[in-house]
Amino acid sequence: MTGVPTEISHSVSRSLRAGLVAGFMAVAVAVPVFMPVSPAIARAAPETFADLAEKLLPAVVNISTTQTITASSDDRALPPGTPFEEFFKEFEDRMRPNGEPRSRRAQSLGSGFIVDKSGYVVTNNHVIRDADEILIRMQDDTEFEATLVGTDPKTDIALLKFDPRDVDLPVVKFGNSDKMRVGDWVVAIGNPFGLGGTVTAGIVSARGRDIGQGPYDDFIQTDAAINKGNSGGPLFNLEGEVIGVNTVIFSQSGGSVGIGFAVSSALADPVVDQLREFGRTRRGWLGVRIQEVTDEVAESLSLDGARGALVAHVNDKGPAKSAGIRAGDVILKFNSRDVGSMRELPKIVAQTPIGKDVPVDLWRGGKVVRVTANIGELEEAEKKALLTSGGPQPQPAKPDRVESLGLELSAISDDMRGKYSLGDDAKGVVVTDVDPNGPAARDLRPGDVIVEVQQTPVMSPSSVQKGIATAKDAGKKSVLLTVNRGGEMRFVALRITEG
Repeated sequence: MTGVPTEISHSVSRSLRAGLVAGFMAVAVAVPVFMPVSPAIARAAPETFADLAEKLLPAVVNISTTQTITASSDDRALPPGTPFEEFFKEFEDRMRPNGEPRSRRAQSLGSGFIVDKSGYVVTNNHVIRDADEILIRMQDDTEFEATLVGTDPKTDIALLKFDPRDVDLPVVKFGNSDKMRVGDWVVAIGNPFGLGGTVTAGIVSARGRDIGQGPYDDFIQTDAAINKGNSGGPLFNLEGEVIGVNTVIFSQSGGSVGIGFAVSSALADPVVDQLREFGRTRRGWLGVRIQEVTDEVAESLSLDGARGALVAHVNDKGPAKSAGIRAGDVILKFNSRDVGSMRELPKIVAQTPIGKDVPVDLWRGGKVVRVTANIGELEEAEKKALLTSGGPQPQPAKPDRVESLGLELSAISDDMRGKYSLGDDAKGVVVTDVDPNGPAARDLRPGDVIVEVQQTPVMSPSSVQKGIATAKDAGKKSVLLTVNRGGEMRFVALRITEG
């Protein structure tokens, strides 16, 4: 347990690194000199942050935690069968009084901020995770023991509570992070390296960052210095409102390199409200598995551009099933909010009140269809193990060549089921070979089962060929396949080559 901002250098997905590199390669577009350009109205840098810091520092607290870690016999450095194993075992046993397992006390330091005079404190989940004791230290060194109200690992937010006794606590409030613009000034306050209240300033470097930390990523990137111990501390706008909770740093040295991330208040504020009211989160649940709408998918579905979220699977016991949503639908709007991309939908659904009937606009069969879904609760679905995906099963054998996709296909037979461990309910056409230089090389592999072509069921290689020919006759350059891989349904759009 470190109690420090997560260091992306070890833990964040490769997609972030790729994104960062891509960012350095961005191409600027010059404005033609003959076009009238409105002068940018830039806000001057504050002459000083002193008044703001003086007002906000008392509401930011240091958080220290203590955890007892017990080492078992399995924690020995030497694996079983290693020479001298018995020697080290006897040595360790002699060092343990009465044969009791060794234990040690681990401590962690982090930050937090007071949001209510009754003693509610917001921090990061990773700051207090597995803690036996939590201590709150105010700016004047007054200390309080705190208890955990609730935590949300999906957003790394935790809510603590302590008894302020007769102290009139200073508090801060959440602001609207959606109003922040890239380039706006921000101030971070926290407890870096256990030094106590420390103020740093910078700008919003980017908004809406998805860094692969969780399903609802909505991070504000800032160059305000954030270091170990700043975790859980607030990121303020110049009005003194909390617009982010400092959580993650990108660093190869452990110190600030000017790339820090804060959970946006738009994401954190509702989570805090739910933790305070219920002691846990209560998120909306639709019951679908989705994937990205690429240009190829959009073209194959006659959709005007890559937008929305493509439904790959519908949970048999979820709200989507009852609403009539089907695999192959593209969700364009949910609860009257546009779904610009796949990653937006989970956040929109999660923020929707449970039990509410909401309109859902779908792209189906070349037109918009509206259905109504009654929103379920994600946590209840998790508790009842409803999130496990169901469906058929897949894998490869017997060749009919489809040159235009670079595939060899076979109908499903008893021989194929045995060879590729296909379930009795598996239906479709088995991929037995993939041309490494063909259009399907990146997306398909032997063992995949093609269930539909252009959302029409197929049962033989010839019906796959027919579906491709129909798509070509309709002037399409791509064909949409519904593919079953190990029981997971997904959509793959492939470019059609001459063949």
